[in-house]
Amino acid sequence: MAAGMGSRYGSLKQIDPVGPNGETIIDYSIYDAIRAGFGKVVFIIRKDIENDFREVFISKLAGRIEVDYVFQELDKLPEGLKVPEGRVKPWGTGHAILMAAEKVKEPFAAINADDFYGAGAYKVMADYLMSLDEKSDTDFAMVGYDLHNTMSEFGSVSRGICHMDSESWLSEVTEKTKIQYTNNGIADIQDNGETTPLKETDIVSMNFWGFTPSFFRMAEPLFINFIKDNIANLKAEFYIPLAVDLLIKGGHARVKVLQSHDKWFGVTYKEDKPLVIKKLGELIREGVYPEKLWA
Repeated sequence: MAAGMGSRYGSLKQIDPVGPNGETIIDYSIYDAIRAGFGKVVFIIRKDIENDFREVFISKLAGRIEVDYVFQELDKLPEGLKVPEGRVKPWGTGHAILMAAEKVKEPFAAINADDFYGAGAYKVMADYLMSLDEKSDTDFAMVGYDLHNTMSEFGSVSRGICHMDSESWLSEVTEKTKIQYTNNGIADIQDNGETTPLKETDIVSMNFWGFTPSFFRMAEPLFINFIKDNIANLKAEFYIPLAVDLLIKGGHARVKVLQSHDKWFGVTYKEDKPLVIKKLGELIREGVYPEKLWA
């Protein structure tokens, strides 16, 4: 998913180079996905950045993996719905993933373009998706991370706080949109000043999901209801964790929480970029990635 506006970053962070030879975070994600066994990538982008994406990715990925594009635009809504006056942003990650329904007919993973998840995360997700059979049509998955391994030192972050049973099936996802460091530890601080303390070891969703195509069919009516209920809220977003939470609580699907020992990092803010460059350099020196990724 690469259609984000990048308002906190200040530029088109999806194609901002962070590797020693101009590689983006997306390059490393696709590299990890290919060696884990994935065979197709669908970029969910905005129409106005299509040319930038084609210029950066088309030639380097040719012959390595099947590539396709879909567009997330404000007015791409289910039939009968209209964009409310004053709305300027698309409707969030849940809306984004629905844009790929016509292009994806097999089990798939969904990720954020500006997040580095680690090779192990792709491996455990690929293994899980390949283990599914026809009877597992509503068995989904997510890769969970410890909250303290996903924070930014430069501002607040949005995270889905996850709760699971003894067999690692997800029972609930609570979306927190302004998680940050405080003098008393990590907390979610809302605009009204309400503060919710959080544990460093809370398992969070970093939007690394595994679905079957049935997710599209199940999520669309939830999205329609969301828009109707939030038509007056011009900033309301339909997040994937919200859709998943509704499906779980309604008994329509279940989600296995997968564990990866890799550390997440991303570029929520411009100030995050030097740290991302440093961490990728360390992984290259350790031999996890070649210096020239696509050589």
